[in-house]
Amino acid sequence: QVQLVESGGGLVQPGGSVRLSCAASGKSFGASTMGWYRQAPGKQRALVATVTSIGTTNYADTVKDRFTISRDNAKNTVYLQMNSLKPEDTAVYYCYVRNPFSNPYWGQGTQVTVSS
Repeated sequence: QVQLVESGGGLVQPGGSVRLSCAASGKSFGASTMGWYRQAPGKQRALVATVTSIGTTNYADTVKDRFTISRDNAKNTVYLQMNSLKPEDTAVYYCYVRNPFSNPYWGQGTQVTVSS
């Protein structure tokens, strides 16, 4: 059974930083694309960042130069380092993992609130 366990969300002040982690288990994900989406209240879930099995990254324009995605293949874990946070970054953040030619798996979501 595949499980994605997220951690690291919480309340942070504008301009602050937070690091999200997502550990995947239950099958091999060495060839997978891993990533993060987010969903703000009243909005659709949107891409934040992805990283392929060979380390190619992709970011939404709204987070470029502020967020960094990385992965540890030995631990089947993907990270999202978020710096210079803004109130508009407030959302539930979901990690996802997708093996080639397969449907993605999703984490349960972790809340990030940026507020003073």
